[in-house]
Amino acid sequence: MLTDATSLHLEKVVPQAEDFLPLLGTDYVELYVGNAKQAAHYYMSAWGFQPLAYRGLETGSRDSVSYVLEQDKIRLVLTSPLTPGGPINEHINRHGDGVKVIALWVDDAADAWKQTTQRGGESFMKPEVREDNDGRVVLSGIHTYGETVHIFVERKDYRGVFMPGFRRWEPGFRSATIGLRFVDHMVGNVGWNEMNKWVEFYAKVMGFAQIISFDDKDISTEYTALMSKVMSNGNGRIKFPINEPAEGRKKSQIEEYIDFYQGAGVQHIAVATDNIIETVTHLKNHGVEFLYVPDTYYDTVLDRVGKIDEDLAPLKELGILIDRDDEGYLLQLFTKPVLDRPTMFFEIIQRKGAKSFGKGNFKALFESIEREQEARGTL
Repeated sequence: MLTDATSLHLEKVVPQAEDFLPLLGTDYVELYVGNAKQAAHYYMSAWGFQPLAYRGLETGSRDSVSYVLEQDKIRLVLTSPLTPGGPINEHINRHGDGVKVIALWVDDAADAWKQTTQRGGESFMKPEVREDNDGRVVLSGIHTYGETVHIFVERKDYRGVFMPGFRRWEPGFRSATIGLRFVDHMVGNVGWNEMNKWVEFYAKVMGFAQIISFDDKDISTEYTALMSKVMSNGNGRIKFPINEPAEGRKKSQIEEYIDFYQGAGVQHIAVATDNIIETVTHLKNHGVEFLYVPDTYYDTVLDRVGKIDEDLAPLKELGILIDRDDEGYLLQLFTKPVLDRPTMFFEIIQRKGAKSFGKGNFKALFESIEREQEARGTL
């Protein structure tokens, strides 16, 4: 069960947001994957996630299987089909493995559905009560960009392990946690000239406000560019940057994503840590690959960001990027895609007061991505 401790991250009221849809935090992120059992093992062994719950044939689910993992406030649900055909297979066939559900924790799922659908949101799931001996969970949902959906989860009357239909999952294998704490933000990639449409969706349908905007002058290299706007709910707990391609000499990372994902979807999940050096060291030791930043980045970085608490040497050794805004600084690093298609990846972020998203690192980051694109033959 999530607690009000979720509010510790980026707790900053966004005054322009209409908070008619109070969101308490990210409840879970569900990925549709080709083999949930093997994906669960990867996230446990490499990423330190802990087994929590299971739904499958043994629990009466005949068409799909799901494994639920957690680490502090982060919950991942990995779902695979058990039979041919159907929407999960169709999703995987088209997109490969990827995020289907961004679930948002609310006090009243029925009201969340009413508020959003009245404002033009397309219903994905009318309010539905699920019950077992441990109480009741209320779910509802709306569509958003691509085939991604938001599920509103009301669990104040539930005492069970995850939700009805699941049982506790206790495999023999467990690994140590690696310091991941919560979902900092989740980034969506949308098609040409679609960014403002989805910015308007989050403003009108969900009451979010735009807090940051980046154009192709901010996010560009010699070859590629993109544009991005960051939407936040009123209490600042949920942040969704929305990216679209911009004109460049070569194919941008957003175009590459859309080509391989076959449409709009979640580009990356940013997960927060209180010690990025320890977290990234563990991930690298367990085979997670990160984007490479040249050593020359560190020759002048402190001139740009000023004094930091950490020694520069381990940051340089691990390739961790540094940026500063008016409220502090942040440390961040991006994995290579964690799937066979060059689509979804993760960002590891440690905030030391900063509320921004690393604008000063965009050029170095995008040049690193372009090197990967060139190796894949897609630049």
